Amino acid sequence: MTPAPNAGGSSLHSAHGTKGSLWTAWVEHAARTAIAAGVSLGCARLMRLPEAYWAPISTIVVMQSTLGAAWEVSKNRIIGTALGAAAGGLLASYVAPRVWAFAGAILVLGLVCALLRLDRSAYRFAGITLAIVALVERTSRPYLIAAHRFAEVSLGIAVALVLTAVWPGREEGSRG
Repeated sequence: MTPAPNAGGSSLHSAHGTKGSLWTAWVEHAARTAIAAGVSLGCARLMRLPEAYWAPISTIVVMQSTLGAAWEVSKNRIIGTALGAAAGGLLASYVAPRVWAFAGAILVLGLVCALLRLDRSAYRFAGITLAIVALVERTSRPYLIAAHRFAEVSLGIAVALVLTAVWPGREEGSRG
């Protein structure tokens, strides 16, 4: 009799091995992610980026078990972030923060992503970045906030890619 799947739909005694090997893969993935997130935050603080927490958030989002998987997530995130930062910087610089302007900018971003044949996740990241840059109360010029957001996110992505290349994970631990 095989054990019932857990809440995530996987069995601890998976096709990849026993409970011990799955546990080892998770411990390794958690260690890789923690090291990458710490390095990312440390670098962002050394660079004196104003909202350094975006670097480790980006690192955590793109940490994968393989470089190929991390690259796909990273590519979509960085393209989307660049589009969203540019759109958010322009919107916040030239248009008052109105609901119609924000919704229109989200629509335009979707159309640009479609024209560029980007993945929907790039559009999602573009929209998130646009919202952060255009809607968050500003203490400096919008283009500077957009540039900082792009730098913080790009740093996090770069750290995740480097760590994934140097210390690839195990496929067994890549659930989610």
